[in-house]
This record gives sequence, structure tokens and C-alpha cells, in this order.
Amino acid sequence: MAQEKLAGKVAIVTGAGNGLGADCAKVLAGHGASVAVVDINLSAAQEVAVEIEAQGGQAMAVKADVSVEDEIKAMVAAVDGRWGRIDVLHNNAAALDLKTRYADRDVCNVEVEAWDRSMNVNARGAMLCCKHVIPVMLRGGGGSIIHSSSGFGVMGDATLTSYACSKAALLALSRMVAAQYGKQGIRSNAIVIGFVLNEHAQKEVADEIKQILLDQHLTPALGSPRQIADVVAFLASEESSFVTGHAMMVDGGFTSHAPSLVPIRQFFERKGDNKW
Repeated sequence: MAQEKLAGKVAIVTGAGNGLGADCAKVLAGHGASVAVVDINLSAAQEVAVEIEAQGGQAMAVKADVSVEDEIKAMVAAVDGRWGRIDVLHNNAAALDLKTRYADRDVCNVEVEAWDRSMNVNARGAMLCCKHVIPVMLRGGGGSIIHSSSGFGVMGDATLTSYACSKAALLALSRMVAAQYGKQGIRSNAIVIGFVLNEHAQKEVADEIKQILLDQHLTPALGSPRQIADVVAFLASEESSFVTGHAMMVDGGFTSHAPSLVPIRQFFERKGDNKW
């Protein structure tokens, strides 16, 4: 495995036992970082860590529920004890399992348990990780924190109210960390992730829905997990040393245009020109 722009750095990725978190952990390791694969499911985290090590990288699997402070303390201590430093924290863990998703609807129909779970994992979990990782980063001279937000956190929608509010909270948390610790060498940025063709989307999302979403993108194709992971690696590295307090849209332009773009485009196509 090539040692590249993250050689010598130690990274923590939460929710890294599967999905985008696993892809991000593998890409960070591919750029030379030693990666702590953190997940509430230890066996899943171990599988990812084994895969990284099979490719010549350095990894350790750590079980932690990010909403439980004592478990975050223990996780940070384990990573620090193994490698003696922490340079990168990717707050990726999120509660979006089917049970939570089905209970997280419009405001009048949100189940309180879904609200609490979303806030506890997505927002509280990220805060706790920052709270206990930042002192280790400061001891080493600084670091980079990347928070995984979502298009739901910046736009209104018909459902997933709790998830959206928790992802909006991450945008504020990221700015607070950047403002409070930037002068001490810590950068904090959020990525606003759009629809990505991960394994779940490939299998579970209807082709008609995928096409509707693609029509609203400004790119020829929908996003891939690797494209998200590449942005995380950029923000983790010194290539982004002058970027902090920023919310980076990683959504193929989905949030960048007027809602009328698609029907207007179709109108122009029927008309044969783009004159009003």
C-alpha cells in the first residue's frame, strides 16, 4: 500500500464498519494513515481493519457506541495508547437504520425515540468525539476534524425530520470547533453529502427514484462512495491546510440550483432555444 499524503498520521473514523465509513477508512489508509475503525458492531469493524491490513495498511478495530461518553473516552485512550497521537477525526457515525428511518417522518408523526436516537448518535456522538479527541490533537500540535453532514441538513424535505435536524447541528458544531481551536492548529470542516450509490442505494432505491435524483444533479452520473472518501482524504491532509470552518457541498450540484431548473430545462428543450 503506497504511503502518500497521510503518511505518519493517525485517523479515527466512526461508523466505519460498513458503508461510507468503511470506504473512507480504506481510502485514508491507502494514503498512508494508521486508521482506527470505530463501530458499535465490533465484528464489522474487525473485517474492515483486516481488509486494510491485508492491503499493507495499519488499522485497529475499536467497539464504541458514540453516544456513550465512557465508551468514547475508552476508544480515544486505546487509539492514543496504540499510536501515541491522533491527527484526524472523521465524525461519520449516524443513526439511519430502517427502524429509525421508518419512525422519522414529518414533524407531526416523528416518534420521539427516533428523534432522541438521531440526536444522540449524530450530534451528541460527534460532540463527544471532539471533546475527547481534541486534547490529544492539541498535544500533538493540531489536526483535522471532518463531520459528515447531509443535504437534509441544509434543505427542507417531506420526511426524516430528526435526521435533518441532527445533520444541521453538525454544521454548527463544525464551525464552533474551528472558531475555538483554530489558532491552536485544529481545523474543522463539514461535508454536505448528497445521494450516493452505496450498496444500500444500489439494492433498495427504485430506478425511477434514482433517475429523478439524477435529473436534479449537475453531473452526468450519481455519486459513488469513493468520491466522498476522496474529499475526506483531502480535508484530512495538508492539501487543505487553509480550509477550515467550511461546509463543503459534495452532492454533484444537487443543492446549488433553483428548484425550477429541471422543468425549465425541459421547457427549453421543447421550445428549441433558451430564450424567455
